[in-house]
Amino acid sequence: MSKRKSSKKGGGAADQLMRELAQRMESCPDAESLNDQVIMPFIAALETVCGARGYVMNIYGETSNLVYTGDEADAEAIYALVESYLDEARE
Repeated sequence: MSKRKSSKKGGGAADQLMRELAQRMESCPDAESLNDQVIMPFIAALETVCGARGYVMNIYGETSNLVYTGDEADAEAIYALVESYLDEARE
């Protein structure tokens, strides 16, 4: 799966969700609380829905990526690839 623009139908709900998430994120004082209170619950919900539907996806934005494989070993390998890439890009 790749990114898609919101269709007009339901776009208001998507915008509202984005605003609510941004508001919750802004209230987190540090990266750890942001991870614990917003990101991990969102990822857990995504894993639940995607796993139940058998999805494997890569969602990308202008400056971010989110990959769901449904497999712990794949997730670890992808994490290592991304970290290696970012380390090399910083050199």
